Amino acid sequence: MTEFIKKGVHEIGISPDDLLFIGEQKSESVHLSLFHYSPKGYVEKQFTTIAEAAEFAKQEGVTWLNIDGVHCTSLMEEISIAFGLERMVLADAMNTHTRPRFQEFDDCLFVNMKMLKANETKNISADQLSLLFNERLLISFQEEKGVVFEPIRERIRKQRRRISHGGTDFLAFALLDVVIDNYIYVLGEFADEIEVIEDSLFKRPNQRTIIHIKQMKQKLNYIRRTILPARDMIITLNKSDTEYIGDDVNVHYKELEDNIRQATETSESFREILNDQLNLYNSTLNNRLNDTMRFLTVFSVLFIPLTFIAGVYGTNFDNLPELHLTYGYYMMWGLMLVISVTMLFFFRRKKWL
Repeated sequence: MTEFIKKGVHEIGISPDDLLFIGEQKSESVHLSLFHYSPKGYVEKQFTTIAEAAEFAKQEGVTWLNIDGVHCTSLMEEISIAFGLERMVLADAMNTHTRPRFQEFDDCLFVNMKMLKANETKNISADQLSLLFNERLLISFQEEKGVVFEPIRERIRKQRRRISHGGTDFLAFALLDVVIDNYIYVLGEFADEIEVIEDSLFKRPNQRTIIHIKQMKQKLNYIRRTILPARDMIITLNKSDTEYIGDDVNVHYKELEDNIRQATETSESFREILNDQLNLYNSTLNNRLNDTMRFLTVFSVLFIPLTFIAGVYGTNFDNLPELHLTYGYYMMWGLMLVISVTMLFFFRRKKWL
């Protein structure tokens, strides 16, 4: 789960517009899919070459080209030529180690951020999403094929009025909104696990409890390293005065800021809860240790006078006054019992036992 920023030797000194893939390749092949839509209808196609997709970008309406796999340098070259985009934009899309950021170029707007996903075992991973769009074209880059944007595709297929009458700025908002909603969903999965940990803390915490807490803290730190830079990027985007986002859509981008603040606050809240649970575990462990030590101390103190009496009468001197008493043995036991009961009564009165 823990990841550190690393830079390879081949990355040192490269030009900002060099088309070089940086990161872990997560898909063997590149998959191209396209939606072209307007209030009059939509077209959905799968492509093998960029030239086919470029023809749709010349038509009236919104063209959404989704590319799964960002490791193919020749494909990026084709995109740059076919759509007249700066190589620097595509170079940013090929670097999966970049922090979430927003940039405005002469011919498009560029936004990238991380997408979170949880598998069946609730392990968290992140893939980079890059969006570049202008008035009529939006290209989305994902590291591998997924179903995160399927709700957006369904809205286009059903010709929902807001998206079918909207432009690329509204489509970009919808995609970013899904990513942020997914942040909140992944965080929501944490709530159930935190409740499980809390229940185990109040029953009988053990070594598995502390391991569970540490694993949750690692996952949460990973999520926070994803969400916090994305929040900064959204705030910067809202402060910009770009011509690629219309005034009528600006209000929706403000919603993005509210949603990601909610995700940030939730992650902070979970972090505090896990820290409290860790402190509670340590306190519980210390209390159990104190109870054990108190019991052992009382047990030891109880036997000190009894050991003293047994030691005195276990000596081998000939002249022991009580040695030849008929009931001496029983008297010794009686004295021991009286002392034990008296000490127990005293300990309970002092609430030491």
